[in-house]
Amino acid sequence: KALEAGFSHLDTAAIYANEQFIGKATRESGLGREDVWATTKYDDGVVSEEVHSSFQKMNKVKHAGLAKWVSLLFLGDLAPLISRILVRVRARGRSIGVGNFTLDLLQCIVKTGKRVPAVNQEVTQFLLHPYNYASWKDVLEFLPKRGILTEAYGSLASIATFPGGLIDPTLARIAARIGGILAQVIFTWAHSMGGTPDETSTYPSFN
Repeated sequence: KALEAGFSHLDTAAIYANEQFIGKATRESGLGREDVWATTKYDDGVVSEEVHSSFQKMNKVKHAGLAKWVSLLFLGDLAPLISRILVRVRARGRSIGVGNFTLDLLQCIVKTGKRVPAVNQEVTQFLLHPYNYASWKDVLEFLPKRGILTEAYGSLASIATFPGGLIDPTLARIAARIGGILAQVIFTWAHSMGGTPDETSTYPSFN
């Protein structure tokens, strides 16, 4: 349904146990391999083996390259190891990034001077929406300076999780002016803040 709606990025993870379905759906969509970008996430085990397994499950997805750690536990002294793995995986023609990294952790990686991650995906710790933007402003300002993309999850929380908030009237006015829906306004805002929205839905469409 996402591909039919025009989405070109699909998010998956080893722990989600859905990598093979992403590959299958992409193959059956009729789209060219260059038209779809798939993101997966390393969970546990030998990194090189697990990354290879993920890519195998998503075969036929040409750009299935964004294997990354979603972790709240990485400490600065692991930065050299993470950086070496970034270099190795990148050498195989894959992009690789990190997940839920705070400013301190990102700075540790950058200081190694070897290879910076392509993206910092925020899944559990950092949800980018208008009500918490100020809390993460330092990270959002740091990432583009280093050429790191912010993949922001939960941007619709401001209208889905916290409906009736202070920004609702403003969102409604903007949506009416552009002839759009609230979700479009939020996604455009998130993009203007330097984030690439990453959302999920249990329905084929939402408004």
